[in-house]
Amino acid sequence: MQRDITVRVDGVARRLTVDTRTTLLDALRERLGVTSPKKGCDHGQCGACTVLSGARRVLSCLTLAVSQDGAEVVTAAGLAAGAAAGDGPPGAAGDGPPGADGGLHPVQRAFVDCDALQCGFCTPGQVVSAVGALDEFARGWPSAVTEGPGTPRLDRAEVAERMSGNLCRCGAYANIVTAVRQAAGASPAARAVTSRPGGPRETDTEVAG
Repeated sequence: MQRDITVRVDGVARRLTVDTRTTLLDALRERLGVTSPKKGCDHGQCGACTVLSGARRVLSCLTLAVSQDGAEVVTAAGLAAGAAAGDGPPGAAGDGPPGADGGLHPVQRAFVDCDALQCGFCTPGQVVSAVGALDEFARGWPSAVTEGPGTPRLDRAEVAERMSGNLCRCGAYANIVTAVRQAAGASPAARAVTSRPGGPRETDTEVAG
């Protein structure tokens, strides 16, 4: 069955006719030429296809395109475009206004600064997921490792848990965690010691996957 849909992708309204079985990932890549989201496992296990839909993280390989009719979808490419325009999606962090650093989103800039990538295949999904994760953290949403009531603290364990749905075949996890915390504006004190007794030290390596 075919259906006409309109999806706003990276700030541009796109109209297309899709089979109701078509995934958002295939619609983006094969129909619209938006190749920032990558097809890795195609089973929702690697996170390479992560995009924001309504400012929330979704796995586009498991999301039907028809379910996104009228939705606002943002890819890693759209984060940069939004930063350049000065109106990036929720989760933007940094000392200056979005777009103040060559058009890169603050999370993208942190990934570059911290060398948080190697082959780069997973990087678009990692960056988008980090933006979504930081927005969730800013809203005070706890994760599986958050202890006790109150506002969670963005220590390395929190970042590793919140990014655990994104796999890096190259193993750049330690720098990815550092990049996410830099983008969040974590203080030196917060980076030095975690908030829980016996927690990992700054020199420890957490595997976010």
